[in-house]
Amino acid sequence: MFPTVSLDVSAALRTLVLTLDLLGTFVFALSGAVAGVRRRLDLFGVLVLSFVAANSGGILRDLLIGAAPPAAIRDWRYLAASLLAGVLIFFWYPTIRQLRSPVLVFDAAGLALFCVAGAQKALVFGLEPVMAALLGMLTGVGGGIARDVLLSEIPAVLRSDVYAVAALAGASVLVAGDALHLPSTASACAGAALCFGLRLAAIRYDWHLPVAHASEQAAVDAEAAERRQPTSTKDKS
Repeated sequence: MFPTVSLDVSAALRTLVLTLDLLGTFVFALSGAVAGVRRRLDLFGVLVLSFVAANSGGILRDLLIGAAPPAAIRDWRYLAASLLAGVLIFFWYPTIRQLRSPVLVFDAAGLALFCVAGAQKALVFGLEPVMAALLGMLTGVGGGIARDVLLSEIPAVLRSDVYAVAALAGASVLVAGDALHLPSTASACAGAALCFGLRLAAIRYDWHLPVAHASEQAAVDAEAAERRQPTSTKDKS
């Protein structure tokens, strides 16, 4: 008789979450560092932006599910992955620049990894499937929001780009796979691939969500207000 092999499912799930988390952290840190270099930040600014972009979503996720202190400030590997990505981009940006739209590609990859990692960790902590999918989406978009806010840009998730929808779709695939008792690794890969593919397709084909009809008029009003501003200031002086 062959010896019985026992498989610790909980340990395997924790390892999967950690692996996805660290990969997502590194890739999102790359996107944050590239954005920082393009804004001509110094080395410290690039490293700060890479850490914030890479870990904001995970920190928010951990706080919401009660996993305190968050893994990003408890485990040195998250900091190491963020700083490594920042240093690589800072010193080798001319090489990375040859890629087409590196920020968007790295951001799409980080979004894909984080949405499935967030959903998987939420399921491990006992959240309901719908809430786990929403938390996976939140994990994915959190880093991009923090990065854009620090750079004084409108976050992509608040624009009409297919961004949060892609993250929600990827997280939903993983949650559905868990409900059907499919292998976690296969569900995670499928969810990440769907999210990454949707995001790149949205960039390539300029897919957008519907925009309110008043948006064009609001843009015209804003431009008119900007044109009047210098005149008003000049009159007062």
